[in-house]
Amino acid sequence: MSPNLSAIFYLISGVLFILALRGLSSPETSRQGNLFGILGMVIAIVVTFLLIGNFSTSLIYVLLFLLIGGAIGAFIAFRIPMTAMPELVAGFHSLVGLAAVFVAISAFLKPEVFHLGNPGNIKLS
Repeated sequence: MSPNLSAIFYLISGVLFILALRGLSSPETSRQGNLFGILGMVIAIVVTFLLIGNFSTSLIYVLLFLLIGGAIGAFIAFRIPMTAMPELVAGFHSLVGLAAVFVAISAFLKPEVFHLGNPGNIKLS
């Protein structure tokens, strides 16, 4: 897939995410917002996999960690009563923040993997 075509698909995906957030702002439009979010994520995932050269290995890792994370999330969610749902959502949001921290650490340690300038631009000492 060409870089221009992938950029267009990522742009479409981003617009769908914005529409999803807009749709989730009201109970009447929340189903439509969820559909926009799902469609945007599917487009982003498919484009990302098409850009990666080693598709089968990447898919195995994605499915493995999806199963592990899904099992942990389901275990936690089934143990929490509905009255504690705001705390559960806050806890899951903190895990999203932790994932962002891990991505930032990875980008700091291996900037060439993230195409952040030339290798060696970030000094570790």
